[in-house]
Amino acid sequence: MSETTVDQPFHKSGAGWGWILAYGIISTIIGFLALAWPFSATLAMTLVVGAFFIATGIASLASGIGGKGHETRWYEMLFGVISIALGCLLAFRPVIGAISLTLTVATWLGLRGIFEIYWGFRIRRHRWLLIVMGVINILLDIFLLATLPMSAMTLPGFILAISFIFGGVTAIMVALGYRSIVHDLR
Repeated sequence: MSETTVDQPFHKSGAGWGWILAYGIISTIIGFLALAWPFSATLAMTLVVGAFFIATGIASLASGIGGKGHETRWYEMLFGVISIALGCLLAFRPVIGAISLTLTVATWLGLRGIFEIYWGFRIRRHRWLLIVMGVINILLDIFLLATLPMSAMTLPGFILAISFIFGGVTAIMVALGYRSIVHDLR
């Protein structure tokens, strides 16, 4: 087996470390901004998600109306109407939307935490980082659910800030680890 063939898998494992580093830096900056302005982060998140629901609903409704003769037509139209209604709720009733979004964020944090712990036990490099991140996200999820509904207007911003900061720092550390692999191969 040639030396190039042996080194090839190791070289590929460190490829793209710059993109991971950039993601980590951007995630950390966004996290600190959300930490500084949690109400604004919550409101922005509610409005953006509402706009996505409205856009998806319009596209689904148009697909159902325009797709005469296909078997999912009624489903697409129903899905479109429901998506538009939910999007309008988020966009035009932000307090109710924030509570709904808080429950969504709680679900996301819980699932993310479970997957991070799972993958933390499955990988070798940076295992402890993923496990710690998973535990942090699960604790944030529990805290978020325990403080509803009073904190729904700021807590999602704080929760996302902490998650973005820790996720960004984790990505930065992983990227620097991959960078050292590439550097060592030179």
